[in-house]
Amino acid sequence: MVAQKQSRVGFVVAGLLLGLFIAAMDNTIVATATGTIVSDLGGFDKFVWVTSAYLITQVAGTPIFGKLSDMYGRKKFFLFGLSVFLIGSILCGIAQNMVQLSIYRAIQGIGAGALSPIAFTIMFDLFPPEKRGKMAGLFGAVFGLSSIFGPLVGALITDHFSWHWIFYINVPLGIIALALIVPFYHESKIHTKLQIDWWGALTLVISVVSLMFALELGGNTYAWSSIPILSLFVSFFVFLIVFLWIETRVKEPIINFRMFQKRLFTSSVLANLFYGIAFIVGTVYIPIFVQGVLGGSTTNAGLILIPMTLGSVVGAQIGGLLIARMSFRNIMVSSCLIFITGMYLLSTITPEITKGVLTMYMIITGFGVGFSFSVLGQSSIHPFGFRERGSATSTSTFLRTLGMTLGITIFGILQRNYFTDKITTAFAGVKDSGNAFSQMTDPRALLSPETRAQIPPEILEKITGVLSSSIAYTFAWAIIPAVLAFICVALMGNERIEVTSKASKVETE
Repeated sequence: MVAQKQSRVGFVVAGLLLGLFIAAMDNTIVATATGTIVSDLGGFDKFVWVTSAYLITQVAGTPIFGKLSDMYGRKKFFLFGLSVFLIGSILCGIAQNMVQLSIYRAIQGIGAGALSPIAFTIMFDLFPPEKRGKMAGLFGAVFGLSSIFGPLVGALITDHFSWHWIFYINVPLGIIALALIVPFYHESKIHTKLQIDWWGALTLVISVVSLMFALELGGNTYAWSSIPILSLFVSFFVFLIVFLWIETRVKEPIINFRMFQKRLFTSSVLANLFYGIAFIVGTVYIPIFVQGVLGGSTTNAGLILIPMTLGSVVGAQIGGLLIARMSFRNIMVSSCLIFITGMYLLSTITPEITKGVLTMYMIITGFGVGFSFSVLGQSSIHPFGFRERGSATSTSTFLRTLGMTLGITIFGILQRNYFTDKITTAFAGVKDSGNAFSQMTDPRALLSPETRAQIPPEILEKITGVLSSSIAYTFAWAIIPAVLAFICVALMGNERIEVTSKASKVETE
């Protein structure tokens, strides 16, 4: 009977891990295919929305689905999230333009917002305290594996099949996860009645989306001083103020501002926010650089991300080992210095750079950011008792994801505007006969080997030079949030984990 129960739990864990894996892998698997998607669908000026739309809905959904699962059951909302994620995946595969793809990615993000928090909660429901640490490590390893395999799998599928299949591959894996969870997971019927901060979630989403549209459309579709752009900025500020007002009054806020009275927590989560803003730039723009500037295939773009992700995994492991020996601040100061160095090196890339040198830059950057995955997670929950740690963890994750959302939008705008200005200057006075020249200077022409081969060498050299400088320029701006993360880390204080037998006893009680 015991063996049967253990077997059932094993199937449930396998289903949870598989659901987490496809959701976590979806960002990295898409990143390496971005160049090919842009060359096929167009919309180079909109490709950042492919990532940001996913992140926005995931940000909003994570705290809501976590509380819904407490109120009405884990199983039904995990299955709901997985089903929505799979529907979004199918829709992404049949998208005909960048706008459709962004909308369908938002649907995917809604599903992903349910998968991660509920999967970890189910794990804590299934296992006693003495086994939760080991299982948490196993679940955490899924994110590391997805970072390693995502870029390579996405590149291989895109090169040998079609970019559509990076979304379709989720379907059979998701169906297997459903087949494991539906018959084998039997949850308790006892649930907690909680209040869901619907108004807080709604005002936050409206505020963030208003800001992103204002930044995306301003100076491009509309003038900065135009009524639509000014209205969007007003909407951002008004709904942000309303969100902050709501959060100070509801019983179960999305962000519990009382936690920010703890200096270690505040500095940790803000550092996490700035790490997220800066690190997303490398994930998105290095594959574009490899394909568009160096002329590599999608597989090359995927392979170049692996050293960065391996560096981050190694950094996370070392950071985890040092937690018991050094203060959080001392560990993270070294991390920040390495991360800032990596971002600076990436800001110097040119069309003449070798892939070996670029790989070294990526390893340094990934190693520097890796410490934040393990150390900041621990430092953010350190000031709180056992009952408050779940809320502290969700707030830290929420802010990091929000940082990634804002980062991909803001830096995408900087790169696009720089590229447009420089390409216009570089080819000023050139007459366009039959739109042939416009087609050649379209950045998506650089991302397709067929169209790239048709561009005259002297024109190709100019365009790749401009694209390269626009990406380097974006990395230069990304140094700013990395420095802000360093300032936050410097304010963490000298707290550290004290490993004692008494502490161990308290943790298990």
